Formats: sequence, structure tokens, C-alpha cells
Amino acid sequence: MTRRSRPHLGALFYFLGMIMLGFYFTFAAVQGDYGLFKRIEVQAEGDVLQTELTDLRAEVARMENLTVRLSDTYLDLDLLDQQARDVLGMIRADEIVIR
Repeated sequence: MTRRSRPHLGALFYFLGMIMLGFYFTFAAVQGDYGLFKRIEVQAEGDVLQTELTDLRAEVARMENLTVRLSDTYLDLDLLDQQARDVLGMIRADEIVIR
């Protein structure tokens, strides 16, 4: 009489459980809330915000420059003339307006 050796079901379930647990942690590491895809997304958003911050700082510097040029202590007549033309719609007597 020969006795066949068959794998124990407990060991089979143990290895199956370990494989499933490994798949779960791999999936969570790639697509979870703190995974690789989320990290790449946050870095891309950070780059966009950094570019926007640089643009806004340049705009603020330009506006500060214009403010200084129109202040009481320093008056740029060319800038004042340009602002009067834009805001008030004024023209000089020797100019012709073409629409």
C-alpha cells in the first residue's frame, strides 16, 4: 500500500494569503493615497503653482514700478500722459484718431 503525500491545505492558504497581501501592498504603493502616482501628481501641481507664483511676483514688481513712477516724489510725465490717454480717452490737438 502506497501512501500519497498531498500538500496541506493550511500551507496552501498561507502562501495564497501572503501572495494576496503582497499584491495589496504593491497596489497601495503605486496607486494609493501616498503612492507613486499621487506623488507625481502632487509634484506636477507644485511645478505649475511655482510657475504661477513667479508670474505673479513679476506682475507685482511691474505694478510697484508703475506706482513709484506715479507717486508724488517721482513723477514720470510719459507714464502720466499714457495713463490719461487710457483712462480718460484724451488726445492731443495734433493727433488724429483712426477707428
